[in-house]
Amino acid sequence: MTESNGSDAPNRADQTERVQQGEDMPAWEKRFRAPRVSLPDWAEDAPDRSLFVSNATGTYELYAWDRATGEQRQVTHRPNGTTDGVLSPDGEWIWWFDDKDGDEFGVWRRQRFEGGEDELATPGLDPSYPAGLALGRDGRTAVVGRSTDEDGTTIHLVRTGEQPVEIYRHRESAGVGDLSHDGSLIAVEHTEHGDAMHSALRVVRPDGSTVAELDDTEGGTRELGLDVLGFAPVAGDTRLLIGHQRRGRWEPLVWDVATGEESDLALDLPGDVSAEWYPDGSGLLIAHGFEARGELFRYDLAARRLEKISTPRGGISGATVRPDGSVEYLWSSAAEPPAVRSTTGGVVLDPPGMKSPGSVPVEDVWVEGPGGRIHALVQRPAGTTGPLPTVFDIHGGPTWHDSDSFAAGPAAWIDHGYAVVRVNYRGSTGYGRAWTDALKHRVGLIELEDIAAVREWAITSGLADPARLILTGGSWGGYLTLLGLGTQPDAWALGIAAVPVADYVTAYHDEMEALKAMDRTLFGGTPEEVPDRFEVSSPITYVDEVKAPVYISAGVNDPRCPIRQIENYVKRLETRGAVHEVYRYDAGHGSLVVDERIKQVRLELDFAERHIGR
Repeated sequence: MTESNGSDAPNRADQTERVQQGEDMPAWEKRFRAPRVSLPDWAEDAPDRSLFVSNATGTYELYAWDRATGEQRQVTHRPNGTTDGVLSPDGEWIWWFDDKDGDEFGVWRRQRFEGGEDELATPGLDPSYPAGLALGRDGRTAVVGRSTDEDGTTIHLVRTGEQPVEIYRHRESAGVGDLSHDGSLIAVEHTEHGDAMHSALRVVRPDGSTVAELDDTEGGTRELGLDVLGFAPVAGDTRLLIGHQRRGRWEPLVWDVATGEESDLALDLPGDVSAEWYPDGSGLLIAHGFEARGELFRYDLAARRLEKISTPRGGISGATVRPDGSVEYLWSSAAEPPAVRSTTGGVVLDPPGMKSPGSVPVEDVWVEGPGGRIHALVQRPAGTTGPLPTVFDIHGGPTWHDSDSFAAGPAAWIDHGYAVVRVNYRGSTGYGRAWTDALKHRVGLIELEDIAAVREWAITSGLADPARLILTGGSWGGYLTLLGLGTQPDAWALGIAAVPVADYVTAYHDEMEALKAMDRTLFGGTPEEVPDRFEVSSPITYVDEVKAPVYISAGVNDPRCPIRQIENYVKRLETRGAVHEVYRYDAGHGSLVVDERIKQVRLELDFAERHIGR
């Protein structure tokens, strides 16, 4: 035993510096702790004022950035973090959504861009789940969407100093799309037809009266979606940029809501296409996603010409056009950490502190499946040969997809000697409407058929050790994990499910209203109307068949995959003495606290090592 007389103080300071720079810290933990920033949003009428999200303090919060002075200021300070924020067009106000510990039920507050006390932004509106927000350029007008179990969706016009005025109400899910430049038109996405996967559009005046409607149908059934991308950013312009699925994938068109004229761009691009306006309304920034990669283009509306914007190969998580015509975009690849880049060259935001280590590149694999070719993304530790312990990391959504983008979770598994396989199963976006919509009525089972096909490839190719296969995922990926462990009990050595659906009937009755609408669309009705469909797709139906050890993590305030239905599943595991562990944490559908995220990954890695080794 040694004693200290204080002479080691300089060494302690040096140690603190080493920790701040990430020295003496494993690479996987550095990836979580390294400061990250989102793509900055900027005020249309004050473009030097921006808003972004960062984890610089160890919790994801909103930050104001004055580009003219370089000053950055933390706006929100909450124990469980804040990511939902909007900067007003005049740059004067930052609106942020205030819920309770991640339960997503709350109110909008606002704060001056320069700082000061928060104030209630929408006096007269009770707490709710958010259903969209659009802020007017006059500095005093907002269109606020709300969702509650009692009212369904309501949309309100809110003006400073006046009582909110309800301009829309319906039991089915809906949301605020956008507010026109002069505040005279409001675009609403709605699912009054009962199909929560495919929205229709309505444009109304501030008094709620209808100006125009657009509702795509096919064969008498509502199977084609529409999406609001934004009104033209020009005074008096009645053009609305929207997304449609008329050719089997997402594409943009310009709809003049005053005349009804539709200008279909008909771009010759194979994947899903989204767009936003250039600030002067003369062109569109085109975002093209295809086979897990992203690319950008400029489309000149007058010349009807498409021009490619040079970006590195990888994933693009967002892009925006600045007033000078330059484009800022958030880019990463599986091997390289994310950075906000500009077409003018260089990095837009480079937060101080430790830098995130990279990871290994992704390999594209195509596997023939029961519903067509399945795209899988594969990573393996550098210099290794199979068969390896292999993690099937299943994405959430289900209307989402994995891409060639940086992800700290899979990189942590790779650091510990595992190969990682990510599957863009049927239900995933980015491969056409038919692929995305295929899971309806056979929910969960369709996706697991595709995962099983890729699993077979992983074994026969020599990549995966069949005795050390882990099925894992969060949210919908957690749901598929539990369902897979029960319906494919001999296929998996271990299951790790984060914030999953475990008991679908109970989940339906406890979840937020917008997700109830989605489930009615997926299953074709409520649990009372189509009980057999819910039963066959619910993990709890097969809980007695589970053989593999199961690890479950759950947020006790989660409104999407509520805790009660998870507890029902866990009790069934306990009753039969199944090997399992449960970790409950005080947050919602995931955590915004870096330490908490690291703790969860550490627990998952430890669970895997104790049960299957590496």
